[in-house]
This record gives sequence, C-alpha cells and structure tokens, in this order.
Amino acid sequence: MAKGDDTRNAILRTAVSKASVEGLEGLTIGGLAKEMGLSKSGLIAHFGTKEGLQLGVLQAGAGMFANRVIRPARRAAAGEERLRAYFDNWINWSHAPELPGGCLFISATIDLDDRPGICRYFLAKVQKEWVDALEGAALEARTNGQFRENLDPGQIAFGMTGIMHSIHLYERLFRDRAAEIRGRAAFDSLMNRARIVVDEDEE
Repeated sequence: MAKGDDTRNAILRTAVSKASVEGLEGLTIGGLAKEMGLSKSGLIAHFGTKEGLQLGVLQAGAGMFANRVIRPARRAAAGEERLRAYFDNWINWSHAPELPGGCLFISATIDLDDRPGICRYFLAKVQKEWVDALEGAALEARTNGQFRENLDPGQIAFGMTGIMHSIHLYERLFRDRAAEIRGRAAFDSLMNRARIVVDEDEE
C-alpha cells in the first residue's frame, strides 16, 4: 500500500471516530488536520472538500459495518438465527472502541436526513441495504416455517430499526445503563410475536 493510502486511511479512522461523537457536520478540515499533525492543504489533497471528507467517512464506516455486522451474520443459519446475529452484531458495533459516540449512521442520519447531496444519497443507499438484509432474514424465517405465514418482513425490519435507535437514545442521551437490557427484551418480544401461533387445542 502506498504511503498516500496509509495516510488517507489513518485520516479516515480518526474522522470516523470523531464523526460518531460530533456528527459529520462537526468535522472540519482545520480541526482534523491539526489533530493529525497535517497541514490543511495536505488533508484537502486527499479529499478535495469537506463534502469529500464526509463521503469518505461514510464509505469507510460502511466498510466497517459490512465487515463487523453483515458478513459475520450471514454465516448464521437463515431465518431467526440470522436476525439475532444481525441484532447482536449491531450492538457490538455500536459499542466498538473506534466509535466512542455509538453508531455512526444514526449520527449521520440526523445530519443528512433533510439535506440533499451525494452524502445523503450514499447514506440512504447503505441504510436501505441494511434494512433489506433484515427484511430478507425475516422472509427466510417465514419461508422456513419459523415465523407465521402472514408475517410482514418489512414490519420486522421497522421494529428492529426502532429498537436500535431507541438503544442509542437511551444510552447516549439519557445515560441509561439498562438501555441494552431493554433493547434485548424488546427484540425478544418482537421475535415472539413473529413466530407461528399454535392453537392450544392442537397442543
């Protein structure tokens, strides 16, 4: 790997960590250059503009998320086991030392949800891929008979996303030490409601 690539990757590691705490809008060329011991012009040479830096951060974060959350979960059995792996891996991701502010994408959503541009487009794309993965696992669970036949996979993805955002809120804003426990209880409840309902007369 070329020295320039090493420097760019080092910048992105620092920027991802800072963005998880300060948000994408909190990143500045000057502040990041000072922290990295680089000149502003040296940092700009790698990303061009602040938007280029923000996009680089989102791309780096997406790579981390794929490696730590999505790919490992795909080794789990199709269906509910994979959904649980996605959920567990997301919790581990949100507590990673490299992300002192929690999930980078929740922070970025607040910055970008109403702002058009390439960064919003990329964020929406990777988050939709994440939702699609959750829906796909729920559909597999329905197909293999783990979940009831009338289950809406989209509702499972919606519920899981809501639980993840709630964990972030309770942990990061409320400093609630029971946030993960509450989140896991909510997830278990979601899974229980999704399973096949057995008529008591048939038991």
